[in-house]
Amino acid sequence: MKSGFEVLPLHRAFTLIEPGPVVLVTTGDGAKDNIMTITWTMVLGFDAEFAITTGPWNHSYAALETSRECVLAIPTVDMIDTAVGIGMCSGIDTDKFAKFGLTRVAADHVRAPLIAECLANIECRVVDIVARHNIVILEGVAAWIDTARTERRLLHAVGDGTFVADGEGVDRKDLMRSKLPPGL
Repeated sequence: MKSGFEVLPLHRAFTLIEPGPVVLVTTGDGAKDNIMTITWTMVLGFDAEFAITTGPWNHSYAALETSRECVLAIPTVDMIDTAVGIGMCSGIDTDKFAKFGLTRVAADHVRAPLIAECLANIECRVVDIVARHNIVILEGVAAWIDTARTERRLLHAVGDGTFVADGEGVDRKDLMRSKLPPGL
């Protein structure tokens, strides 16, 4: 053992590097809307490009493959039970919008609906599916934020059934200004 350290089982190492906030992904195949909870998200750069991890075990995956579009709806900490509940049932036999009292809002560029109760929604198109790693690459085509919403803390899954919420922000924009891309 290293001085001051304890061994962490390697299969638990992923809990130390949480990739991004919990998102609710809405899909619409033209006949039925669905929502799935995704806890592994990633920004791919300063453009509106994102990645999520999912695969054939998720009912919504078939809609992603077929429609090639979705909405990333961003819940806040006050929606934790909704986000967990959505992830614990299947859209095969459940209308998750009805079960969890969520409001569909028509998107402008995709068939999948936005979720009115979420802080923000990003309309996306699927640009690639990396089956080997169960990664879906998305390109944002429109984004919406509820500026009147007072709760803004996002949820982050640790990976073992626990979550953390965003805390106090620390502003270092002035220090980094010369290194930031224009517009940020």
